[in-house]
Amino acid sequence: MSEREHERSLAEPAFPGDDGQIDPLLAEVADGELVDVLSRYGAARVFVPVVAVLTSDPQTALTEGDKGADMAAVLMTGADGRQALLTFTSVAAMQRWNPQARPVPVYGRDAARSARSEGAAALLVDLGSPGFRVIETEDLEHIAAEHVLVRTATGTAWVSPGQ
Repeated sequence: MSEREHERSLAEPAFPGDDGQIDPLLAEVADGELVDVLSRYGAARVFVPVVAVLTSDPQTALTEGDKGADMAAVLMTGADGRQALLTFTSVAAMQRWNPQARPVPVYGRDAARSARSEGAAALLVDLGSPGFRVIETEDLEHIAAEHVLVRTATGTAWVSPGQ
């Protein structure tokens, strides 16, 4: 084997050059109707906040720092007991919610899949912002399945790519 074959390489980042601003796909519809946001959310880059969660005694965490904590995505539980995963359209929107949260960039469809795998029934988009949205139930399932919401002569319909 040559020296070149022994070299390790890291995977290319999913969002090279990302500046943390709202994805242009969502920026165009951010102030529009929910149907417009839903039609683009799956293909857009969003941020899932991760925060430190204590895994040890709080006294130990004071002396060990991050060694006594894990990083975890944020799930919120509603009054009805259902859970929702938080997502944000920009780092600035996330920082307004919690300046200590760390942004993890993902496609909206991957956030939806993650929410479903965690047993969540919804995504909360831009919690605490004027453009706050809730994506839930069938819409969440369709986004996770990479379906696209389109306008039709009679309203809207979810379609699979290639249909």
